[in-house]
Amino acid sequence: MLLEGIFPAITTPFYPDGKLYPKKLEHNVDLWSRGPAAGIVVLGSTGEAVMLSDAEQREVLQVVATSAEPHKVLIAGVGQESTLRTIETCEFAAQCGYDVALVRTPSYYRPQLTKTDVSGQLAHYRLVADKSPIPVLLYSVPPFTAYDLPVETVAELSGHPNIIGIKESSGSTEKIAAMREATKSVKRTVNVTEIFMAVTGRMLKATSANSHATHLGGVLPVESLTGGTAPTKSTTAVADPPAKPKFKTRTKEIGFTILAGAAQSLLASLRSGANAGVLAFGSPAPQACYEIYTAWKEDDQPLAELKQQRVAATATRIAGQMGIPALKYAMDLNGYYGGPARLPLLPLTGDDRKEVERLMSDIRS
Repeated sequence: MLLEGIFPAITTPFYPDGKLYPKKLEHNVDLWSRGPAAGIVVLGSTGEAVMLSDAEQREVLQVVATSAEPHKVLIAGVGQESTLRTIETCEFAAQCGYDVALVRTPSYYRPQLTKTDVSGQLAHYRLVADKSPIPVLLYSVPPFTAYDLPVETVAELSGHPNIIGIKESSGSTEKIAAMREATKSVKRTVNVTEIFMAVTGRMLKATSANSHATHLGGVLPVESLTGGTAPTKSTTAVADPPAKPKFKTRTKEIGFTILAGAAQSLLASLRSGANAGVLAFGSPAPQACYEIYTAWKEDDQPLAELKQQRVAATATRIAGQMGIPALKYAMDLNGYYGGPARLPLLPLTGDDRKEVERLMSDIRS
């Protein structure tokens, strides 16, 4: 699958008492779907995934999948500490309609998994990729796991037909350049739209449903509109016009996909070989991040530098240092629902809030 552009690594909304707030999640997803983001990353580190129960993770995945627009690529954070649970979460995400599975490195038993060799990590990722119904992204996030997936391991895994790339969150542009060089032999042919945008599973499903309605002459069985139970006095209902016409696809050759994880170094990452950004700072400021990517893509380097400088200090402080509580408050300032983080993450102090307000004063989305 083609993964290019900006992907907000979205937060998980909670009520003040810490319970999930699905309505606010729907609200946020609707706003992100209307914006320039290429897709949405759910249950990554920014989503407080490790704070959620299995049932809560599944609810979040379902809410986002039913709220997002079909043309947005959906990436599900499915990483668990055991291989079996990771595979089960991959399967559930696929059932919900997700396009890609994001699999973070297991880290709790780090001494056994990493100190002598990487055989455990290799076995984990290969089996997950073998069993996953959807393509897999590796996820290296050493600030949280204290483990940095080596370039050599990434290169070895890049040859698996169901491992399409990596979200690289070490913050090292040198590592991104090394991974690009180490995986340069990987070439794959993918389907894209006529304007070279990603073709998603949800897009194809929506188009298929619209085509089916058109084939029936604009008439749908009432069962399809009522969850399978038809009224007794009617057997059909007139369908609305198809939301999207049937589209044509073409093919494009791509390499191993590298997704950068830090907004403060996005431009340097793109120049080093990254294809896109999966950014925590993309949650409160997707437009500002998108402007960096667009200027780089159009080879307007002075503008790209200017756009990068605009967000660098703010992204470093809010996303890199203050963390999720600050990101959520920045979202509140920009029209999204941020709300509280879950304990043991503490709420911002009054001085912290003033600092976030100052940093975000000229960054609106």
